[in-house]
Amino acid sequence: MKISTKGRYGLTIMMELASNYGEGPISLKSIAEKHQLSEHYLEQLVAPLRNSGLVKSIRGAYGGYQCSKPPEEITAGDVIRVLEGPISPVDFTEEDDPAKRDLWIKIRDSIAKVLDSTTLANLIHYQDEGEEHENNMFYI
Repeated sequence: MKISTKGRYGLTIMMELASNYGEGPISLKSIAEKHQLSEHYLEQLVAPLRNSGLVKSIRGAYGGYQCSKPPEEITAGDVIRVLEGPISPVDFTEEDDPAKRDLWIKIRDSIAKVLDSTTLANLIHYQDEGEEHENNMFYI
């Protein structure tokens, strides 16, 4: 399964909104500038996120968007499903071979488990576990 730019940029939007949760709305323009993305494209992505109830829009001069729920209550799976549709590597309903059908179902379920257990809070507070080792210098 390949996540398109819709899913990746949608997750970027949601992570920005999550990192600002409780501090008021953020404009798509500021997100677009920070990540060097097209504001017009982000506008297309935020509409389904708003329609699904993940995002609230605030009108006015100081308006923008904000998460409709705390970052701990929104998962990566919520965002990806809204923007990409159902999570499935193949249409396994058409698979005649039971062994392959079972494989596709296991892959789908594994992907869903990771996405559904990863919240926006996890993503915005992520720290690379290998990060501390990158700057070590070894002399021989």
